[in-house]
Amino acid sequence: MRIKKGDMVQIIAGKDKGKSGKIIAINHKKGVVYVEGLNMITKHTKPSMANQQGGIIHTEGPIDASNVMYLYNGKPARIQYQIVDGKKVRAAKVKDQAAVVID
Repeated sequence: MRIKKGDMVQIIAGKDKGKSGKIIAINHKKGVVYVEGLNMITKHTKPSMANQQGGIIHTEGPIDASNVMYLYNGKPARIQYQIVDGKKVRAAKVKDQAAVVID
């Protein structure tokens, strides 16, 4: 997976198509990401020591990694790897522009 926790991404498919947010978690085994404030689901929980009240909790649901695209300066971009000074770095490639190193 070429995206990391903390990256700004845009949803390109599904019910939240066109919305953007920050990645808060990634599950590499399942190939899914969790984006802050998007794909919200409701969970019914029983009272416990951690949650005394119980009830309905709203939380982010998983989104397949293929349905998100990295945002560079507010535009969707593809991520590629380049060798710079002997180190492997990520670069963002916006349509019709040269790739720019992002980290």
